[in-house]
Amino acid sequence: MIVQIAGNVKYPITLDPTVWIFDDRKVTYDEAFGTGEKEQEEEDELQKASMRWDREIYQQKIDPPVNRSISRFEREKILKETYLMDLKPFISTSEPANDLSGVTLETTHGDVEVTVEQMRQALALFSVEGRPLKEDGPLHLYWEDASNKDEPIKGVKKIIFR
Repeated sequence: MIVQIAGNVKYPITLDPTVWIFDDRKVTYDEAFGTGEKEQEEEDELQKASMRWDREIYQQKIDPPVNRSISRFEREKILKETYLMDLKPFISTSEPANDLSGVTLETTHGDVEVTVEQMRQALALFSVEGRPLKEDGPLHLYWEDASNKDEPIKGVKKIIFR
């Protein structure tokens, strides 16, 4: 269940969406499409940042450093939420060429052509209720503006810049 970024890029990348569940950059479906409470999200982010800071300071005092395990509350939340990942950092790391004409998405249902600008605002759904996408997976692509919220591109297996 891997996805490749290939084609006219300086560094082809292989993505493994199954490990993104542990990535701090993931966002919930509600956060991505504005159905959640914005103020609560900001407060939660501030609290998470504070906890990460405290953990880093504490771990500097421990020899050898020990990673804090996921709390029970966090574990339960991970198993109930639907998550998306912003693909901008991965696209940026692959360094696509400047003279791109478009992007081809290889999916389980055939190839789909999208523009480079659409790809730069892509959000990848990789987990529904804490489980990886098995049916029509490994990724579903949404645009940040939610223009395809009801009809995402499903079954994305490879992203080819041309």
